[in-house]
Amino acid sequence: MITPTPAESSALAEGRARLAAGQGAALPFVNTAVPGRASAALVDLLARYECPAITARRVRRAGGQGGRARAGPGAAAGDPVVWAEALGANVLDVDGNLYVDMTAGFGVASAGHRHPAVVAAGQAQLGRLPHAMGDVFPDVTRIRLMERLAAETGLDRVIFGSSGSDAVEAAIKTAWVATGRRRVLAFSGGYHGLASAPLAALGYKVNAFAEPFRGMLGGHVDLAPFGGVWPELGAYAAVLVEPVQGRGGNRAPPSGWLSALHLAARAAGALMIHDEIQCGLGRTGAWLAADHEGVTPDLLALGKALGGGFPISACIGSARVMDAWGASTGEAIHTQTFLGNPVGAAMALASLEVLRPLTARAAEHGARLQTALRRVRGVRGVRGRGMMIGVEVADPLVSMQRLLERGYLVLPSGEGPDALGLTPPLTLSEAQADAFVEALAACL
Repeated sequence: MITPTPAESSALAEGRARLAAGQGAALPFVNTAVPGRASAALVDLLARYECPAITARRVRRAGGQGGRARAGPGAAAGDPVVWAEALGANVLDVDGNLYVDMTAGFGVASAGHRHPAVVAAGQAQLGRLPHAMGDVFPDVTRIRLMERLAAETGLDRVIFGSSGSDAVEAAIKTAWVATGRRRVLAFSGGYHGLASAPLAALGYKVNAFAEPFRGMLGGHVDLAPFGGVWPELGAYAAVLVEPVQGRGGNRAPPSGWLSALHLAARAAGALMIHDEIQCGLGRTGAWLAADHEGVTPDLLALGKALGGGFPISACIGSARVMDAWGASTGEAIHTQTFLGNPVGAAMALASLEVLRPLTARAAEHGARLQTALRRVRGVRGVRGRGMMIGVEVADPLVSMQRLLERGYLVLPSGEGPDALGLTPPLTLSEAQADAFVEALAACL
């Protein structure tokens, strides 16, 4: 048990007051070393119990000598800060430091952390029915969410999951069932999650993520260059693509590339799977990133922002494709215990209501932020769409740590990495965006 000192308790109380006063639009306030003593002590406790492959941190050794646990997003930094609360675009750590979150918690908090409408929906549902029985006895909230997702996407049928990986796995399985084919085409830099089927289609840091498990992944996936030339598609069940890549670099393909890929897949009888787990639901300034090219996939994977903080995902497909599964005979061959969880479904319905109006804001404010970033000396390039931005800098890991010390949470992006990946809440204020640009200029 870690007991805070009176000074630490006071600092955390002051931080909570700042968080509440700012209502999610506050500028950073950092009053300790980063991480502070409370964060460092908790990370020591984390290190005692967590598998060391999970959280990037320093290794504590006898005599106080530190060393790196492994290469990764935090490898150029010290220990992480430990979160205590979040609201809007702000995060408070256990030392009372207030940050602006330019990641939206991996893109989950697109509507802002702890959006009141989303939280209220979850709390109300929790008081009525926290859990139903998936594929046996559904609840009304799950059914309403399926109806809403069909209306929002122009597709017909839904398979729910708990993570983005679940949604992609359901899509790949569906393509196999619907086409009778087995090969899948994916793209360099693509990241679709780390469950077995998505991991087999990984195009991002393959040696690090996929190679240790190669024997269990099969050999049915081929990779083509993202935004480049693809092979003849006649042998493929599906083409799996992020319309705008996230972890692989916050990259949008050349104009017309996605629509041309659709035409080729249709002609060859291959299904199009869009992974919009990060780039969907308003993030790029269009409701779905594929809307920039006016195309609709056969199968669509959504997650992250869908639940507003609750782990829920969806694979949505056309009736023609989804109905190839056939009718259940009483024991579903693709399901899970928490399929369509009522609390997640209620929060997703609220999230969809909130996110729709923020789509235009993502386009407008994303363009403004990108323009400002291009003017910063030391920025080598800016890419992406809307509020899904890659900022190319000389050393993203060093810049990440410097920005953290100034009160901004960012992540590295791309294979190298070669950029800072920005996916802030779509509610990020202009003042917060301007202050971030100033902080980045100071770091570079």
